[in-house]
Amino acid sequence: MPLHRRVQAVAVSAALLATGCFSATATAAEPAGAAPAVDCVQPGPTLRYLVVFDPGTSAPLADAQIAAACGTTAHYYPQIAVAVAVSPDPRFGRRIGAHRAYSAQADGLSKRNGAPARQTKKDEVTPARPAEGAADRTAEQWDMDLIRAAEAHAISTGSRDVVVGVLDSGIDPTHPDLVGALDPALSAGCTTGVADPSPAAWAPTTSGHGTHVAGTIAAADDGRGTTGVAPGVRIASVKVVDDAGFIYPEYAVCGFMWAAERGMTITNNSYFIDPWVFTCQDQQGQSVVYEAVRRAVEHASGRGVLTVAATGNAAADLTKPGRDAMSPTNAAPEDVKPRPVDNTCLVLPAQLRNVVAVSSVGADRVKAGYSSYGLGAVDVAAPGGDRRQAPDDGQGGCVLSTVPSAGYDYSCGTSMAAPHVSGVAALLASTHPGASATDLSKMLNGQAETLPCPADYDLNGTGAQDAFCTGHSEYNGFYGHGLVDALAAVRE
Repeated sequence: MPLHRRVQAVAVSAALLATGCFSATATAAEPAGAAPAVDCVQPGPTLRYLVVFDPGTSAPLADAQIAAACGTTAHYYPQIAVAVAVSPDPRFGRRIGAHRAYSAQADGLSKRNGAPARQTKKDEVTPARPAEGAADRTAEQWDMDLIRAAEAHAISTGSRDVVVGVLDSGIDPTHPDLVGALDPALSAGCTTGVADPSPAAWAPTTSGHGTHVAGTIAAADDGRGTTGVAPGVRIASVKVVDDAGFIYPEYAVCGFMWAAERGMTITNNSYFIDPWVFTCQDQQGQSVVYEAVRRAVEHASGRGVLTVAATGNAAADLTKPGRDAMSPTNAAPEDVKPRPVDNTCLVLPAQLRNVVAVSSVGADRVKAGYSSYGLGAVDVAAPGGDRRQAPDDGQGGCVLSTVPSAGYDYSCGTSMAAPHVSGVAALLASTHPGASATDLSKMLNGQAETLPCPADYDLNGTGAQDAFCTGHSEYNGFYGHGLVDALAAVRE
C-alpha cells in the first residue's frame, strides 16, 4: 500500500464560512502607517491557512492579526504559536505575511480555472478486500517472525499504561482484533486542523490504511486473526487523512498537538505531509509548513511523545534527492513542474529532529526496492514487505494485518514497516515506564540487530545496482542502526 500522499477538495464548515469584514489595527505584514484592513471581500472559495507567529504570541494578539487580514481563527495553539485560520479573501496570505502563512488548499486549485484540481489522489488505492472468516492467521505473519514478536510475548505483551497514537486514516472501532486495544476517549479527527473527538470524526471512511497499521501495532493475541507487536498496549485513532486521502500540514499539526496534550507515549506516522513530497525549508510557503510541523513535533517530544515515521516509498536517497516531479501532489497535472531539490528539502515528518525514521525490508531482510533510504536519514529498519522477497508461503511477500469490516489483507510499504517500530517502542516503554522520548529513541537504536550493506543490491537481476548503500555494518543508509527486535526490547 503506498505511503499516503493525497488530495482534498476545498471544503469548510458553514460556521467558518461566516467570515465577516473587520476593522482593526494594521498588522506587521502591512507597511508602517497603512490603513486598517476594512475592504474584506468574499469571492470564495474559503481557504484554510496555517499561520506561524513569533513564539510567545498570545491568543488575543494572534486573533487580532488574523482578523485584520480578513480571516477567522479556527484554532490557535499557543504552546507553539501556530494558528489554523480560514478566509474567503484571496489577499489574506499577502496581508498577514507570505513568510508566515500558507494554504495547502490553494495549491490544489487549478491555475487555469481556479477550481479544485483533484478530487482524489491519482494513485489512491481502493479499499482493501476483507478476507473471509477469522481463523488464526498468525502463521502467515512472517514479519512477526522476523522481529521475534511471538518470543517477546512470552515475556511481555506490553502495558495498558502505554498508548500509541495512530495518526492515519482512522481505525475501525468494531474490528474484533482491535476492540480491546482501541481507546475511544483518546481518539479524535483532525481533518479540519481542529481536533474533533466525536467517533464519526475519527472512524475510517474511505481507507483501510489506518486499521491495517493499527493491527500491526496491537491486534489481540487471542488465537484468532492476526497478532500485533504489542497486543497489551492501548491505541488511539487520530485521523489525519481526509476522505480524498490527503494529509495537509494542519492535520498533522493537530494530530501531534492532540497526542501531546493527551499524554500519549508514541505516535505512528505512516505518511508524508502533502502537498510537497519534499518540503523545502527556504521556499516561500513550504518554510511555513516546515516550521509549524517542526514546532509541533518538538512540543510533542518535550511532552514525552516519541514520534515514529516512515521514510517513504520513492526509493530515494533522502540525503541527496535531486529532483521532485510530483509536487504539489494536489495540483492539476499541467501545474506540476519538475523541480530540483537538495538536502534542505525534507520528507516530513520523517526527516525532522526527534523523529525515528523507518526504512522497509522484505522477508529476506534486504531493503525493499521501493523504500527510501540515506545515511543519517534512517534510524532503524522493519518489515514492510517486498514482492521480490516473497517467503515460501505463496502469499506474495507483503504484510498481513487487519482491515475494516472484521477483515484481513496484505499490504507492502514503509507504511507497514513503521508500525512494527512503534510496537517495539511500545514494548520498550512498557518495560521502562519512566523513559523519555529521547530514552526510547536511544533504546530502539540500541536493541536493533545490525544489518550490513548488501554486497550486491540488484533486485531486478539486470546486473546494475538498484541503489547504493553507504556506511558500515553498525550504521548505514539502508538500515540505520539495524532491524528492530521485539525480543531484545523486552529483555532490555
